[in-house]
Amino acid sequence: MSGRYIALEGGEGAGKTTVTRALAALIADAGHEAVIVREPGGTWLGEEIRRLLLHSRDMTPWAEAALFAAARAQLIAEEVRPALAREAWVISDRTYYSSLAYQGGARGLGVEEVRRLNEAVLGGVLPHLVAVIDVDPAVGLSRQVDSDRIGGAGEDFQRAVRSTYAALAEAEAKVILVDGSAAPGDVALAIFEAIP
Repeated sequence: MSGRYIALEGGEGAGKTTVTRALAALIADAGHEAVIVREPGGTWLGEEIRRLLLHSRDMTPWAEAALFAAARAQLIAEEVRPALAREAWVISDRTYYSSLAYQGGARGLGVEEVRRLNEAVLGGVLPHLVAVIDVDPAVGLSRQVDSDRIGGAGEDFQRAVRSTYAALAEAEAKVILVDGSAAPGDVALAIFEAIP
């Protein structure tokens, strides 16, 4: 089987980072190279953009969307595309579906408008599977140790994010909802078993 690009999504405190590590271990145990990336970040430029996105005071929704897309374009070029070319499996802690949910849905820019912006910079490198780890926003926010600019946007904002993810899962076969209240290992196994 050739490389696979799997994106883990969800609201703040959903457990994406923990599940990403567990999923990478399952993939490695199955005999595949597992490459973990995160958004925003994963490259020098991406980490600089991450700092701006998470810790700036004021930012318009379109500036936020454009910065996420810029970091993503760099990550695809430097990390994701080369990994897939050597048939590695890429597990991404977030991908452009975060922008669809956060900026497109919760910030009100429009899912399809934000999709067009992102797909223009991705050069056709799109995830094979998008697994949304679904948790109640109040639970997710209670898990946060340090809140950043986006995580601090509040529970109503996170409910709008969750609602957008649910709509995406209903509309697109490659987007699945996974119960985030289960143990991280069980969540990872459910995602692993859903990989096409």
